[in-house]
Amino acid sequence: MNDPIVDEVRRVRGEHAARFNYDLWAIFRDIKEQQKRSGLTFVSFADEPSGIVPSQELPSAATSRSDFSSASE
Repeated sequence: MNDPIVDEVRRVRGEHAARFNYDLWAIFRDIKEQQKRSGLTFVSFADEPSGIVPSQELPSAATSRSDFSSASE
């Protein structure tokens, strides 16, 4: 199925990446600079607790992949 919006997003993303020779750090810096210039407020959760439970605190009976497939049906 062709979605014109997805196609456009991929095209623009590809053009942007090509401008920076596909260097992820250069792309990241450019996006951060665009955010600064926009004057908009962007939310960052970097300083907040991640909510990830360390593996030693996980319940002993871990949920298996099959549990997820039956729940979504």
